[in-house]
Amino acid sequence: MAKRGDLSFKGKIAVYSILIIFSFFAIYPILRVISISIRPGNRLLSKSLSFIPQGATFESYRRLFFEEPFLRWLVNSLFVSVVVTIISVVLAATAGYAFSWYKFPGRNAAMLGIITTQMFPVTMLLLPLFIMLIKLGLYDSYWGLIIAYSATALPFTIWQMKGYYDTIPFSLEEAAVIDGA
Repeated sequence: MAKRGDLSFKGKIAVYSILIIFSFFAIYPILRVISISIRPGNRLLSKSLSFIPQGATFESYRRLFFEEPFLRWLVNSLFVSVVVTIISVVLAATAGYAFSWYKFPGRNAAMLGIITTQMFPVTMLLLPLFIMLIKLGLYDSYWGLIIAYSATALPFTIWQMKGYYDTIPFSLEEAAVIDGA
């Protein structure tokens, strides 16, 4: 007797066929981009549909990794993203905890302010943030970029952390305090 959820051989074939078709739709654009990237410079606008174009070359990749300062740009992006992540997680974890567990004057107004900032696109902040960074002397520096990214990420991360802390039962924290935490 078949259990609930068991598929017959034909059912498995149908499921896998559908998965293969959808995987192809997901992978096809990536393959096209790779195919276009190995075309020679004089054939970039070609309408050929072949995956390996005539005269395929890795010259653009060689130039990217060995002639352009791409690796420097990559290290810069990695540095800024790691620092912003650390700052956002530390500040959001502490702020989310405070908003979740403590009742203090202005708590509801602050939470309303945090959620309200999420309604506006970040592009609205560009000009004021740009002017502020120039006046602070942080324009064209790592710290200016880190401050800008952290300021735009914090409202969302605080809201997410508060939601997470709201799911933790109070009895768990009481037990931790009794155990010496």
